[in-house]
Amino acid sequence: MQSHQRFGPHLRLIGMAVLWGASWPAGRIIAQSMPPLAGACLRFVLAAMVLIPWMYWAGGFSQLKSWSAQRWLGMAAAGATGVFGYAAFFLSGLQHLPAGKAALVITLNPVMTLLMAVWLFKERLNTIIAAGMLLAVVGAVVVLSHGKPLEILQGAMGIGELLILGCVVCWVLYTLIGRWMLTGVDALSTTAVTSTIGALFLLVGSLIVEGPSGLASAVHSGTTAWVALLFLAFGATALAYAWYFDGVKALGAGAASGYITLVPLFGVVISAFLLGERVDTSMLLGGAMAIAGTAVMSWGRSRA
Repeated sequence: MQSHQRFGPHLRLIGMAVLWGASWPAGRIIAQSMPPLAGACLRFVLAAMVLIPWMYWAGGFSQLKSWSAQRWLGMAAAGATGVFGYAAFFLSGLQHLPAGKAALVITLNPVMTLLMAVWLFKERLNTIIAAGMLLAVVGAVVVLSHGKPLEILQGAMGIGELLILGCVVCWVLYTLIGRWMLTGVDALSTTAVTSTIGALFLLVGSLIVEGPSGLASAVHSGTTAWVALLFLAFGATALAYAWYFDGVKALGAGAASGYITLVPLFGVVISAFLLGERVDTSMLLGGAMAIAGTAVMSWGRSRA
């Protein structure tokens, strides 16, 4: 029992990393077949169909009546950033960028999360953590710039890279909002409520931007796209989000976000295997630097 309590959150976060790593090639398949907002809307509608009954049977509905207006506002903010914003940038970016490369950009997540946690929650920062952050940022820049980092200063990044950076911003906000609002709220309820709110935002956004034809086009996409969508909804959303929030609650925002280091590794490997994507030198070098940097950050945090 003690072993399960000690390693349970870590094992669930590793499982989360595998599912989120596989979400990149799945997202690439969907992005090539569906309008991005409509596809993202269907993803979270399907996820909510699992999460809401799960929350009900777990007894989570009883606490909703006691939530304050501030708690509901926090849930709405999390749904707007981590579901609506992230999902919209995610599928829009994958229309323009290979899945493996996009996954490597997410190595910036723990860096930005920790910087904000240091500022907002007074988390400690030492020399080792700072060195890891610098290494991770340089690695991500190498990936983003195709091995020519100086060109970023000249605005050489494409639309795909910029959209995936939007994912980073949204996820950092989502994690920090989650840390603030998790007090007294279980991970399942948080995931169910924010996913449902985010699905509503995505539905409205899709109808405004893509029109009713966007949803119709997504519904009538091929079998392969729907298999990828079902995986995103039930594996990479319903299950992985719950595991992630459980890790945030058990270990803290900074420690849990450190496991996102594994996401790009799984993303590159699974994308190469499923989609046959080529891994070039800049991805290998920059990816290795970014992953090593986030590992150094985690080591520095353990020493702190």
